[in-house]
Amino acid sequence: MDTFIYFIIAMVALVIIVKIFSWPLKLLIKLLLNGLLGVILLTLLNYFGQDFGIFIGINAVTALIAGFFGVPGVIFLVVFKLFF
Repeated sequence: MDTFIYFIIAMVALVIIVKIFSWPLKLLIKLLLNGLLGVILLTLLNYFGQDFGIFIGINAVTALIAGFFGVPGVIFLVVFKLFF
């Protein structure tokens, strides 16, 4: 009976440890996908937006905004470019 209790305690501890270490990996993957989508969208916007007079130069600031915030970041850059 003691072995069974130790087994249950070990399994619960394993689940807790896996949850603790898997959260940062999920966050990292989400940030990478969001950044990739933002950069692709910024590139497509520059390619197709030239016909409409919308061009956002790709530099360190715009790449960080598009990469970190993704689609909302690119929308912010477009609105900022249109009004300022």
